Amino acid sequence: MKHFIPRAITEKIRHKLEVMPAVAILGPRQCGKTTLARTIIADVDQAVYLDLERRADLNKLRDPEAFFNLNDEQLICLDEIQRVPEIFSEMRSKIDRNGENGQFLILGSASPDLIKQTSETLAGRIAFVELTPFSLREIDQAPASQTRQSLWLKGGFPRSYLANNETDSYEWREDFIRTFLERDIPQLGFNIPARRLDRFWQMCAHIHGQLLNRSNLGESLGVSHHTINSYTALLEQTYVLRVLQPYHANLKKRLVKSPKIFLRDTGLLHTLLGIQSHNDLLGHPVYGASWEGFVIENIVAAYPDWKSYFYRSASGAEIDLILVKGQRRIAVEIKVSTSPDVKRSFWNALNDLEIDEVWIVAPVDSPYPYKQGVQVIPPHMFATEH
Repeated sequence: MKHFIPRAITEKIRHKLEVMPAVAILGPRQCGKTTLARTIIADVDQAVYLDLERRADLNKLRDPEAFFNLNDEQLICLDEIQRVPEIFSEMRSKIDRNGENGQFLILGSASPDLIKQTSETLAGRIAFVELTPFSLREIDQAPASQTRQSLWLKGGFPRSYLANNETDSYEWREDFIRTFLERDIPQLGFNIPARRLDRFWQMCAHIHGQLLNRSNLGESLGVSHHTINSYTALLEQTYVLRVLQPYHANLKKRLVKSPKIFLRDTGLLHTLLGIQSHNDLLGHPVYGASWEGFVIENIVAAYPDWKSYFYRSASGAEIDLILVKGQRRIAVEIKVSTSPDVKRSFWNALNDLEIDEVWIVAPVDSPYPYKQGVQVIPPHMFATEH
């Protein structure tokens, strides 16, 4: 695997280092954080990199204050920062003492909330930037539909997407799931049996794109709905599960209150469901929901400053994705058909809401008008930063 694909957020991180003392790149394990960080620090005159999963590098932080003083003028990059959350207080002291921007670049596989459970906050001193696995706007530099289909099937984790064939990719994802459950979760301090969490993750795969029913999941696992809440939050905060909340406009209508859940990487979704090829995917009940989740992840990645929801009323009016920023609202309906058509429930939903733009995203080759100002557009053209 010798390919290098530039990451879309590279310049954003460089800018954040110019205006903030510390920048954190957060995302799931193996999504490319280390490669991206090394690319960035390679262009910095003075920088030092520590991989905190290596004992030799971890030992250098036995006396953090001495290490920071020794490298006071350098950009210090700390990889897998969740291994040493107690170091945040020392980082804060150095940041306040030095007073310069671009002092720390830290990488972590857990969300800010998880890290802050055992660390002091760096509020006002640090910018958080999320790195996802590869997205359409990153891999779609050549107009080859095979590339997009491969991303959908294999998912965006670099070693999965860039694997030589589907078998190697699938086996890598199997290993990733096993390592995540048996090593990564315990390292975060959670004492949850790997088999139980594996079963919960598989159950989430089976209801991918559906409403989250905590009671039903709890009964199936033999745990309370409160425990289901904690499992859901854990997978969400480690970037493998998306909990998409319903959009509650100020309407005199009964609206669905439960969120939808999606596995954020379709490659992991397909592995958990035993889907190894496009033929397997075409014949599987998750086919449409898999496409919906794939499109949602790419759009959300391209609209990082927008809030994302779905809309569904008790009467059945529904829209797959609502993007909100200030007073602007964009409605997105997602169809897996190359000849997409929408039902009356879609138009009813538009009548309920004040929408500025409406799009239908489908696996078509080029955009075209649908009707009533609605456009049909391929996902790679929609998933561009706004």
